[in-house]
Amino acid sequence: MTQNHTNHIIQSSLLISFLLLGLSFFFGGNANSISNTFSFYLVTEWVDTPLLGILAGMAFLWAGLLVIIAAREPAFNDVLLITLVLIAVMPLLTLISDTRWMTQLGGFPIIGSGQGIIKYAALIPLAIYLSRYNTLSLRQHALLNFIPVALVLYWIGGMKFFEFEANGIVSLVDTSPFMSWLYVVFSVQGASNAIGVYDVLFTSLLGFAIWQKMPRLGLAAVVGAGAVFGMTQTFLFTANNAFSADTIITSLGQFVIKDLWFFGNLAVIVHYGATIGNESTE
Repeated sequence: MTQNHTNHIIQSSLLISFLLLGLSFFFGGNANSISNTFSFYLVTEWVDTPLLGILAGMAFLWAGLLVIIAAREPAFNDVLLITLVLIAVMPLLTLISDTRWMTQLGGFPIIGSGQGIIKYAALIPLAIYLSRYNTLSLRQHALLNFIPVALVLYWIGGMKFFEFEANGIVSLVDTSPFMSWLYVVFSVQGASNAIGVYDVLFTSLLGFAIWQKMPRLGLAAVVGAGAVFGMTQTFLFTANNAFSADTIITSLGQFVIKDLWFFGNLAVIVHYGATIGNESTE
């Protein structure tokens, strides 16, 4: 995979996700997310949540436009970098808020809130790759893009071993033609455990492959990790029995759409692996 191929994958994943997320927020989707995020910065004391949703939607749509502009005009790379970092950091900082943690579970993150917020970490290394490609080595880019993949899959995979998370994913797994068989083989908790083991295993293999410069193992691990993010996209069609505009606007829709960013992270890692493979054959 070349740099151009990787750029196209990243740009496509960002453009599609920003368009969908922008429209979702613009039309009032997941108002609780908007309220919780901006209340952390005390903005909700001055601006109503519906208006903040519109502004957030416009910010995502602007970011999508910047992706297109920067791809043709490198002079806009700095603007793209700042925009994507701001979009990522604003929700990420709210993780320190008490409203994001379940005190009855020793401070463990809320099922939907915490998982959805940490996905914003994927945007930062993607922004750096697009705007500062020559500043870092390809290995450094690969390691940076591995961090959000590991953060999300270890976090979400680790939560699968908890009863509240096992019960929380029943409606998604049970309606999925690709995953419902798990409940035939395992109990609800057993199926959740199996998913957790899968997430942790392939994430660990991916990190090991990058660190040890093993491109073949890395490619296999990318496929395994990528299957997780690909599977979540099918929930847009199976969770409510059919894909619709309403699906996009819901919190589930926004949660799933963010997984598109991780295809970009994994593409950078594949690019690095391809470079190692070429070096080994020379």
